[in-house]
Amino acid sequence: MAHKILIVDDAAFMRMMIKDILSKNGYEVVGEAADGAQAVEKYKETQPDLVTMDITMPEMDGITALKEIKKLNPNAKVIMCSAMGQQAMVIDAIQAGAKDFIVKPFQADRVLEAIGKTLG
Repeated sequence: MAHKILIVDDAAFMRMMIKDILSKNGYEVVGEAADGAQAVEKYKETQPDLVTMDITMPEMDGITALKEIKKLNPNAKVIMCSAMGQQAMVIDAIQAGAKDFIVKPFQADRVLEAIGKTLG
């Protein structure tokens, strides 16, 4: 059965890019969210195997959403996505429980490597 993935990014274009990479490689995208608050709601609804989470978003940022998701499910698997130059935020995210991070612009092989590694 395909792994279920929730994509979270405030940029529709970025969500589309990740969705495209995942769909072509046998993953099932079960939902999308444009901010952290939506991400937490969608997580509850879809119970995905993995979440790709942008760090910088309106309403609720990715690190706050990550912490909320970890409260719901301590074993949640979340991979953070960040633009270049956000190293400090990436460290915060890893400390908050993120499994890995992918740097934008996305490289398909890096996205698949991070997801494959995280899902085991």
